[in-house]
Amino acid sequence: MTWFVLIATAMAALALMWVLPALWRGGGAHADVEPRASNLGILKDQLAELEADVAAGTLLQQQYAQAREDLERRALEEARDSGAPIAPALARAGKTAIVLAAAFPLCAALIYWQLGTPAALSPEFSAANRRQVTPQEVEAMVAKLAARLKESPDDGNGWALLARSYLVMKRYPESAAAYERATTLLKDDADLLADYADALAGVEEGRLDGKPLQLLERALSIDPAQWKALALAGTAAFNRKDYTKAVDYWGRLQSRAEPGSDLARTVGANIEEARQLGGLPAPANAGATDSAKSAQAAGASASTAASVSGTVSLDKALAGKADPSDTVFIFARATAGPRMPLAIVKRQVKDLPYAFTLDDTQAMSPEMTLSRFPEVVVTARVSKSASAAPQSGDLQGSSKAVKPGDRNIAVVIDSRVP
Repeated sequence: MTWFVLIATAMAALALMWVLPALWRGGGAHADVEPRASNLGILKDQLAELEADVAAGTLLQQQYAQAREDLERRALEEARDSGAPIAPALARAGKTAIVLAAAFPLCAALIYWQLGTPAALSPEFSAANRRQVTPQEVEAMVAKLAARLKESPDDGNGWALLARSYLVMKRYPESAAAYERATTLLKDDADLLADYADALAGVEEGRLDGKPLQLLERALSIDPAQWKALALAGTAAFNRKDYTKAVDYWGRLQSRAEPGSDLARTVGANIEEARQLGGLPAPANAGATDSAKSAQAAGASASTAASVSGTVSLDKALAGKADPSDTVFIFARATAGPRMPLAIVKRQVKDLPYAFTLDDTQAMSPEMTLSRFPEVVVTARVSKSASAAPQSGDLQGSSKAVKPGDRNIAVVIDSRVP
């Protein structure tokens, strides 16, 4: 409280320092005299112009006499007013300064007392306000947001916020309805689509088949690393006993989790359970047998044949348009077929030029692999938002059509997304 009062007092004193000296000096009286002198000068100039017009024959004598009389009357009025004593004005200025000096801090204190929060000056105030918001207050805030959206139905961010609020409150039907509205207004938002699928699963008591799964696949086509979409897609595959897909989805999620974290351990346990139930082989390790190593070598050879590789670089003309930490997506798409990337890797601008290799191990889905298509196009895109969905202003470049197995592919990022 003491510091607040001291700072407020200093600020008030500083404000008065700018105002009071001018009043004490009688600035108001002098300011009143100077305009009068200026007015008299103007009248003299106007009289000189009248005399010049008469001499030039452009003004009649009668008009000149009338105008001169008017000017003389105005000059007498100015002269009479200018003779007013200045001392009373100075006295009034001094009184004003005294009243202002006393009233300014008093008025400020009264206004703060009425409109501010005086209790906030006490140490107990901050402790009292650290209490948790009650469920009733949360309900009221969410209801207020829902009412506002009825008046602004095209506010996509507002609908997304309402949907997430309902999801946290486990009001799944309302959440799903709000997500449906939000996803029609905010296109290609992977996070939003994954949350929408989660809300629909809540409505269906955990079932993810049908529309929830379609939303998850759409989210992963936009952002292959979207964690919730990978987790739920793996759960959907596990529930329908497609353990191979479950391991694939959860494996991609585990590779992005921090080693040793709770998420990594949980996902690892789920993967192990799916392997056991599906009779899937454990991942290869250093103690593999010679036959296993041979199988790995054969797999590596097949992977090489079904891969494309080359170098991605950034055109020098666009070097100033990208930050070193901006995300770079490098992916292959079929020249004729689905738009979903067949293989994708993620790097940063600071890694460029980058020697890439794309193969079936980087596929987003086991059914959508690079080896299944005769021709692909490799694209590299710099994204400031770190979203796999293209945004206006992103930088990108693409290769010509290439075949699986092609090497030395050059991809130059040389254009901007309109």
